[in-house]
Amino acid sequence: MSANKPDLKLIKNDTPGGENEAYTVAMGPQHPATHGVLKLDLELDGETVIKCRPTVGFLHRGVEKLAENMSYAQVLPLTDRLDYIASMANNVAYSIAVETLLGIETPLRAKYIRTMVMEMARLTGHLLWLATHALDIGAMTVFLYCFRERENLLDMFEELCGARLTTTYTCIGGVRQDVTGHFLETLYAFTEEFPSRVKEYETLIDQNRIWLKRTKGIGVITAEQAVSLGLTGPSLRGSGVDYDVRKHMPYDAYPFVEFEVPIGSEGDVYDRYRCRMEEFLQSNSIIRQCIEQLPAGPVRAEDAPDLVMEYNPAKKVAADATFSSGIIKLMEDRDRYMQGDVYVAAEVPKGELGFYFVSDGHGRPYRMHIRSPSYIHIGALPYLCEGYMVADVIANIGSLDVVLGECDR
Repeated sequence: MSANKPDLKLIKNDTPGGENEAYTVAMGPQHPATHGVLKLDLELDGETVIKCRPTVGFLHRGVEKLAENMSYAQVLPLTDRLDYIASMANNVAYSIAVETLLGIETPLRAKYIRTMVMEMARLTGHLLWLATHALDIGAMTVFLYCFRERENLLDMFEELCGARLTTTYTCIGGVRQDVTGHFLETLYAFTEEFPSRVKEYETLIDQNRIWLKRTKGIGVITAEQAVSLGLTGPSLRGSGVDYDVRKHMPYDAYPFVEFEVPIGSEGDVYDRYRCRMEEFLQSNSIIRQCIEQLPAGPVRAEDAPDLVMEYNPAKKVAADATFSSGIIKLMEDRDRYMQGDVYVAAEVPKGELGFYFVSDGHGRPYRMHIRSPSYIHIGALPYLCEGYMVADVIANIGSLDVVLGECDR
């Protein structure tokens, strides 16, 4: 494969049955390197990609429509199933969005805890990304190394809330229960050891000549192109754009901790890889600061609502129905919700995860839209892949770190 993107206008592919005749192949949706049920229709000239057409929707589950028939609290477990690799981060993003809509102020201790678990989720997400990305390109050992640390983090999630993958630990107004001293000690010990583990990963692949050949100069996207395509997270910052929701629109405890935002320069697969590798250390530092600064106090707001929806198909809710209708019961003294719309975003491992609510004043979303980074990033694949080799398609998909669970929401 070539590090230089060829000019597609120079490729001759119009001779029927000739040596340079273009042909189309389908990569996915049952291809392990597409990171989910993603289909790419690739028009090829030899091994050069002339056209790349992504097709999504094979995993569609209708989360946004389901939310319209659930209370705000009942929607929370659905967010676990978006980017299920980092469900904690989805929980926090959704909770912050609902709290903004309802005007609920989260206690400071809960903010620190949520920041802590969100960065743990960033580590688990990046560890699985590195493991699979390296495996796609041909590096087997780093896959096993990454799972070693990821298992430690999942064990801590299990101690914290009883679940390893789909956690639903955060809630509207805070978190479900406080952290224990043993959990904090275990996590702090992990943060002391983790930087040395990152060096092990880098020793394996960072300057490996095969790795450099597969990533340097591949899938180049400029800062202007990245912004116009709506890229966020490391996929955007790898192109040199300094944008991070944690810095530009800080939430929870991010205003109280110090960290840097890694930025790339070339916008290729290698720079996107390096941004995530440097984020390992930044997230590790944030976790340590949260543990050291963790204040005392409650972990849930006093006015946080516990909503329980009792669905009775025999009853029809009128447009002006209130909670006293018996369809929705409010555990706290909150008569009606705010009306209007709100968009709130958070920085999850893959980029900007945003929730847009339209509220009509009842206890469930009138409309909900999820701005999932994976869906946006899949739209960039034609720009990244066209003009490169078939093998480079695999590297480009891995560099975007997409999960179809939040794409086909």
